[in-house]
Amino acid sequence: MRWTAGMGLLLLGISFLLPVLLIHDEPLYSGGEELQSQVEVLPATPQAAEQTTTLDSEATIQVLMKDGTVSAIPLDQYLWGVVAAEMPASFEEEALKAQAATARTYTLNKKVNGSNHDNADVCTDSSCCQAYISKEDAAANWGDQAEANTEKIAAAVAATDGQVVTYNGQLINALFFSSAAGSTADAVAVWGTEVPYLSSVESPEGAEVPNYHSTVSLTAAEFQTDFQASYSQAVFGDNPSDWIQNTVTTASGLVESVTVGGVTVSGNEMRSLYGLRSATFTIAADSASVTFSVTGYGHGVGMSQYGANTLAEEGKTWEEILKWYYTGVEIGSMETFLSA
Repeated sequence: MRWTAGMGLLLLGISFLLPVLLIHDEPLYSGGEELQSQVEVLPATPQAAEQTTTLDSEATIQVLMKDGTVSAIPLDQYLWGVVAAEMPASFEEEALKAQAATARTYTLNKKVNGSNHDNADVCTDSSCCQAYISKEDAAANWGDQAEANTEKIAAAVAATDGQVVTYNGQLINALFFSSAAGSTADAVAVWGTEVPYLSSVESPEGAEVPNYHSTVSLTAAEFQTDFQASYSQAVFGDNPSDWIQNTVTTASGLVESVTVGGVTVSGNEMRSLYGLRSATFTIAADSASVTFSVTGYGHGVGMSQYGANTLAEEGKTWEEILKWYYTGVEIGSMETFLSA
C-alpha cells in the first residue's frame, strides 16, 4: 500500500510537471523558430528599393558647373546641394522643406519650359539660377555639425519628394530671396511684369537677420562718376543734395523709381549699380557724401527665406509657408510635368 501510494504520488507529480516543461521549453523555442522564419522570408529587397527609389532620384538634371562642364545629377542630390547652399542648415525643418520644394519647382520649370543655357537645365550661379554646393565642400564648412546637417537637409528633401508648386495647373517661377523689409515685393514693381502669384505679402522677419540693416556710403564724386558711367545723360549741379529727387516707394519701402541727375531709374537698377543688399533703401546726400540706408537682402520677390523660418517657428508647415508667399498656388506632384 505504501509503495503503491508512493508510486501514485510520483506519477501524479510527473503528470503535473510534464505540461509545465512543454509550456516553458518547446513553445518558446518553436516561437523563436517561427519568428526567425518570418524574418528570413520578409521581402527585404523590395522594401529597400521602396525606401531608396523616389521620384526625385529617378529624375536627372543637367547642371552647368562653375568650371564650364555640364554634370548629370539625380534631382534629389542636386536639391540637397541647392538647399545646403541657399539656406542655413540651422533653420527650422519646415523652412528647409519649403526651400526644397521651392528649389524643385524652380528647377523643373527650367527643365520643362527651357532655360538660359544651351546644354543645361540650370547653372550653379545664384545670380542666374540657384546656388549649389557639393557634400564635401558643405561638410568642410560645417565642421563638427557636418553629419547632423547632412542628414537634416536630406530629410527635408525626402519629406517633399516630387512635390512642386503650381498656379492654374502650371509650374510657377518659384523665386526666393533672403529677407524682406516687412513685406515682399510685387513682381511688377521690380521687373515691370505682373505675375499673379508673385504679389506683395507680409513677411515677419526682422532683427534676427544678419545685416538686416546695412549702409553704403560714397563720396559725392564717386556717386556721380558711377552713375554717369551707366547714364551719361545725367546732369549734376554743384549741390549734391539736389541730385536725387522724386523717390517713389511701395507701402513696404521698396524703391520703385528715383530720379538722379534728371534721369529716372528703378530701385533695382540703383541696387545693382551701387551694390546694395536690396532695393529697399533711403538716400541721404550732402556736399561730401551720398549714403544709402538699406533694409533686407535680395530682390524681394517670392519667398523670403528668413520669413519662412519665422513662420516655421510659429508652427506653420512647409505647405502653409509656400501658400503664404505664393498667392493662389497649389502643391502637387511633378510626375504630371515629366510625363507630358
